[in-house]
This record gives sequence, structure tokens and C-alpha cells, in this order.
Amino acid sequence: MTSHPKITILGLGYVGLPLAVEFAKQFLVIGFDINQQRIDELNQGIDRTLEVDNTFLKSILVTDPKAKTGLFVSNKPSDIEDSDFYIVTVPTPTDALNKPIFTPLIKASETVGKVLKKDAIVIYESTVYPGVTEDICVPILEKESGLTFNVDFFAGYSPERINPGDKVHTVTQILKVTSGSTPEIAVKVDNLYKTIITAGTHMAPSIKVAEAAKVIENSQRDINIAFVNELSKIFRLLDIDTKAVLEAAGTKWNFIKMSPGLVGGHCIGVDPYYLAQKAIESGYNPEIILAGRKMNDSMGSYVAQETVKMMIKKGATIKGSKALVLGVTFKENCPDIRNSRVIDIINEFKSYDVEVDVYDPWASSAEVKHEYDFDLICTDTKLASKYDAIVVAVAHDKFLKLDLENLKSDIGVIFDVKCLFPQESVDSRL
Repeated sequence: MTSHPKITILGLGYVGLPLAVEFAKQFLVIGFDINQQRIDELNQGIDRTLEVDNTFLKSILVTDPKAKTGLFVSNKPSDIEDSDFYIVTVPTPTDALNKPIFTPLIKASETVGKVLKKDAIVIYESTVYPGVTEDICVPILEKESGLTFNVDFFAGYSPERINPGDKVHTVTQILKVTSGSTPEIAVKVDNLYKTIITAGTHMAPSIKVAEAAKVIENSQRDINIAFVNELSKIFRLLDIDTKAVLEAAGTKWNFIKMSPGLVGGHCIGVDPYYLAQKAIESGYNPEIILAGRKMNDSMGSYVAQETVKMMIKKGATIKGSKALVLGVTFKENCPDIRNSRVIDIINEFKSYDVEVDVYDPWASSAEVKHEYDFDLICTDTKLASKYDAIVVAVAHDKFLKLDLENLKSDIGVIFDVKCLFPQESVDSRL
């Protein structure tokens, strides 16, 4: 690795931007994104994801794409020419049938291929199933560049481990898995990440091993959460408090501590489908992985159904009743609404002709409108209604300041999905 390599990072979202600013402390980084609005905001020193401090972002931005160090953001392919490393951090979502969507990855590979120079290394961080880097992305790079893989250019894979909203486990504080298309390239990729990852690195023996490690990390969590979600359903029938049970069981040294809830976001709710897809293509029908996904994907509608049952017992007329859903982001104290399963609660309520208000001080109203086609209540001062049901769907700290008793009707019920409030102050919780 040269002392001052030029690094291009494609995709400046929750994964790419934090990575870019860390590398930019030591090297010249070209941050590339096709979203013009995102580029404009970043050039003004504004990060809407809140992953990077705006003051720090402004301090590290440069206006010269040939500077020694710093971050230059652009959507022009000409600015990413002559890079030594390309790191692809674009999203890899799933479609309505839960099949992987590779379009962003393919487009990013085409963009890199058109400017790829000899001896450059292309590293993928996007979540994929084993084989995608070498079987799908590399042929695109070869086709667009006219270069030969592992002769004229090389590849690597280093799975992202970003936890949106987490200011403790930041990109440099999480051990990084690395890999390369040859043993020599693996060392170069590992050495590159070692310059910023203070938690250390783990060099996997192959790209496929690194890809597989990523999908099983989140599949394991998904299955464990599915187990406690099933427990919560059982314990509700037995009139036992699930949280109390888990706290008691958690006193054993090797008990894996998990909490029931909605499973959304860009990783846990998506990654298992990538592994399942590859398994099915290889002739194996995954049972436990898909069973876990089925359980977790059922929780939003389950919460709404259980809330409706409580409303009926209180004497509410369901059609035309009013419900307040608190939170729409996929996790607490974070603006990320990607793959939020709160929408399942909302849609289930609407299937009963319940009028639903949604309040989330962290989410962008414009993004929610674009993604889910409904309007948020913008401020808590507009929560003037007396609601027949209140569902605390996301554990934002700001919700603790709300007076839920004052917001509910005389026969209103409160379902606390995340156990944010004391048990005695709500009617039910997972």
C-alpha cells in the first residue's frame, strides 16, 4: 500500500459516510453517491443520518479532489478515476417476495468498472450471500474495464458492522473482518483497515468465508429474537410477564440475553433472506432460518391484534376508534426508517378501520411520506386527542417525557412493545 493511496467510497449512507470520514483523517477519500440531495447536504456539512457530527464533517471536507487528505464528495464518475482502492457500501435490500435486490450493487460495480485502473483493489462491504463478490460483481468489473481479475485488478470483502445510532460501538471500535482475492491482496486489504480500526481486524481465509460470516451474524440474532418473540406469545397466554422471566433466566452465566420486539432495519430483518436464497439455489430448504423470519415478521400485526382485543374488553367500538403509535424508526434514538416493522402495526390497525396517528421526533416527515405514504404528527403539542389505544412501538428516550395517561381515553389501553415504561403504568407489553 502506498503511503498516500486514493480511496473512493461508493454509497454515503449509514455505512459509507462514517467509514469515509475515518479514512479521510489520513488519506484522500472521494465519497461518491448518486443522490444529488445527499451530495449537496454533505457539502454543506450536514449529515441527516446523524452518524457523523456536522462540525467534524465540515472540518474534514476538502474542495480539491487531489488534496493529500480529507473528504471530497461528488456524484461525478470522473472524480473517482485513478483510485487505488474502491470500497462499495451500497444497500442490498430485498423485494416483496424477500428475494435479494442486487441492482445497487450492479450499478456500483458498473460505475467502478468504467474507471478501474491497473492494480486497483475493489472492496465490497454490502451484505451479500457467499459468492456474490466473485460470481456477480467481478464479471461486471471485468466487462466494463476490459481488465483481467487477479491479474490486472483485485477484489476484497469486508462486511460492514455499523450499528446506526450507537455512539459507543462506532466503526473504529468494532473488530473488522477482512479478506482478499489472493493471499497478498488479503494482507493489503487488512493493512488498509488496520489504519483506522482500533478494535483490530480478523483476516478471513477467503472472500466467501467473509461473506458467509456476515450473513450468519445477523441470522443468529434473528433466530434468537424469534425465540423470545415466541416466548412472549406463550407467556401472554399464561399471564406471565416475559421481561421478568428473561431477567430471571438471564442470571445464568451462559444464557443469551435477548428481548422480544419488532425486527426491522437494514441488517437483521434482511440478511437471513440472503442466506436462505443461496441455500435454496443450492438445493437445500432452510427451515430454522425461515421459521425465525416468519415469527419476527408476524410481530407487528400480532401487537395490533392483541391491542384490539384489549380495546374490545374495555368496551371500545373498534371501527372509527383512534390509536396513537409512538415511533416509526426501526430502532430507538435513531432516524433510520429502513425496513421498519412498525408499519405492520399501522397497517393492521387500519384493516380494522382504526384511525391511526403516528408520532416520532426522530424520523423525517418527508422520508416517512416517501417511503410509507402517511404523514407524521410533527410535534408532541399536536397530541391533543384522547386515544383509545396507544402503542409504544419504539423506545425513544424522548417518549419518557410524555404523559400517556393524559393522552388516552377513559377506556383507552397502552401496549408497550419495548418495555420502556414501568409495568404498572401500561396495560400490556411484550
